[in-house]
This record gives sequence, structure tokens and C-alpha cells, in this order.
Amino acid sequence: MKKPIRSNKITRRLTAVWTALVLSVCLFTVPAYATGGAADPLTIVNNLSDFIFSCIKAIGVIILGWGVVQVGMSIQSHDASQRSQGFLCLFGGLVIAFAKEILVAIGVL
Repeated sequence: MKKPIRSNKITRRLTAVWTALVLSVCLFTVPAYATGGAADPLTIVNNLSDFIFSCIKAIGVIILGWGVVQVGMSIQSHDASQRSQGFLCLFGGLVIAFAKEILVAIGVL
């Protein structure tokens, strides 16, 4: 019994795409070399801390924006519960966005 020609063409195409993908991964890899010997571990930890706090700040700004939208929609619809939830999101976003500055101000960092 003969196989349909169509599935044979699809199999060839998938094999060609898979082969091209494997070859591109193998041929276009770039080695990464360490520079200057051993780096200071404290610098690495500080860089990681800065990255984590910048991610937290981005999340806080998103929550802050969502709180502004909720307050605006509650003012338009005269909904008190949505307004209180909007203000909670707004102030929560402010606290999250400025978490590092708050921690520095109280002397934790």
C-alpha cells in the first residue's frame, strides 16, 4: 500500500526545518570567556540586587498605573468600593515602586 504523497512532502519539510535548526544552533554558537580573572563576589551580589529591585520597581509602576485607571473609572461610575480599591492599588503601587528608597531611608540597606 502506498503512502500519500502529501504526508511525504510534509515529512521532508519538517526534516529540513529540523536539520536547519540543529545546524544553526551548532554553527552559530559564540563562546563566552571570563574577563580579568575572578570577579569580586560583592560586585556580583550588588548587581543582582540592583536587577531585582529594578524588576520590583517595574511591577510597582504597573500596579500604580492600574490603580490610577481604577480610580478614574470609579470617579466616572460613582462606585465607592471600586474607588477604595483603586486608592489601595495606587498607594500599594507607590510603596512597591519606591521600596528600595524606603529601605534606604529607614537604614535597612
